[in-house]
Amino acid sequence: MHPTPTATASNIFSWPLRVYWEDTDAGGIVFYANYLKYFERARTEWLRALGLEQRHLQSTLGCIFVVSEAQIKYLRPARLDDQLLITAQLSEMGRSSFTIQQEARLQIPPTDGAPTLLCAGSVRIGWVNHQTMKPTRIPMPIQDALKR
Repeated sequence: MHPTPTATASNIFSWPLRVYWEDTDAGGIVFYANYLKYFERARTEWLRALGLEQRHLQSTLGCIFVVSEAQIKYLRPARLDDQLLITAQLSEMGRSSFTIQQEARLQIPPTDGAPTLLCAGSVRIGWVNHQTMKPTRIPMPIQDALKR
C-alpha cells in the first residue's frame, strides 16, 4: 500500500522560536545542524498538541516514533535574535510510518510583508516497538489524530 497524501492548508502546525548564541556558529549564523533540532522541537510540540505525548505512548503502547529519513534544503541563514516560526505538516500517511514537511521562516517578515523561507525539509517518521526496534502498524486512533 502506498502512502496517502493528507496535507491541506488548515493542518499546518507552527512553533515560535528565538535564535540564541548557542545556536550560532563562528560566523554568527545558525549552525546548519540546529535546523534539525528546531524541526524536532516543532514535531514534538505538534504531537503534544494532537494529544500524542511521546513518553505516554512509550509507556502504554510500548512503541516510539523514530526518524528514518530526513532531507533538508538551506535557503537563507538565520541569525542571532531572529524570531523564527517552525512548521510541521503531515504530507503522507502509511501503515507504520508517515512523512512531515517542515519549514523554518522568519517570524517577523521583512518590509515587503512576505515571510522569508530560510530552510525546508521532509522528515519520515517510523513507529517501532521500543524493545525490538522493529516497525509496527500505527494504531488507528493515532493515525486519526495525525490526520487532524
